[in-house]
Amino acid sequence: MTAQHIASAFDRDLEAIQAQIMKMGGLVEAAIREAAKALETRDEELALTVRQGDKAIDGLEELINEEAARLIALRAPAASDLRLVLSVMKIAGNLERIGDYAKNMAKRTGVLAQGPNNREGTSALRRMAREVERMLKDALDSYIQRDVELARDVIERDRDVDQMYNALFRELLTHMMEDPRNISACMHLHFIAKNTERMGDHVTAIAEQVIYLVTGEKPEEDRKKADTTSTTPQEI
Repeated sequence: MTAQHIASAFDRDLEAIQAQIMKMGGLVEAAIREAAKALETRDEELALTVRQGDKAIDGLEELINEEAARLIALRAPAASDLRLVLSVMKIAGNLERIGDYAKNMAKRTGVLAQGPNNREGTSALRRMAREVERMLKDALDSYIQRDVELARDVIERDRDVDQMYNALFRELLTHMMEDPRNISACMHLHFIAKNTERMGDHVTAIAEQVIYLVTGEKPEEDRKKADTTSTTPQEI
């Protein structure tokens, strides 16, 4: 009975942590969506809301890590359960980084809103962000459902995000070569595009964590990137 009670308590604690993960995931999905919308519509108020909302995302990551550490200390989970708890912490870390990139997108909206409107670039960025948001939703669904095939599908779709980034990079480069006055705005858009591409990488990391959680196997080698733009600056 004692062992059964301990197992039951562990399950309840773990369910509570996983509920926080899904709440955090929902906030991050909204941050991506709203940051991209703010950029395209030049809505500085919405961009500010995204920036302020990042505090809640950071707070959830801290809470999840604290609760996971407490769970390990108090319940001393077996190997498979320990893998689950550690996976939760890693997923929370990836979600926090995606939220940071969404916040960075929102930060640049105010600067871009003061200059000429590059409608093609901002529309392309919103499409790119929308795909990352859908990938994130599916990655989180794959986690809840322990669906390895869905997780693998998410990983494959990151190539589409890379290709979208490549196309936008070339488009922005063309604009800068055509008129030096476009350089400042295009550089801001490029930073946002690179940040969005990095969001896709973190979503991929979540999907890989799901596969590890279910199968106990890590990817044998680094995934080949479809980013063909060579080394480019990233915003940390």
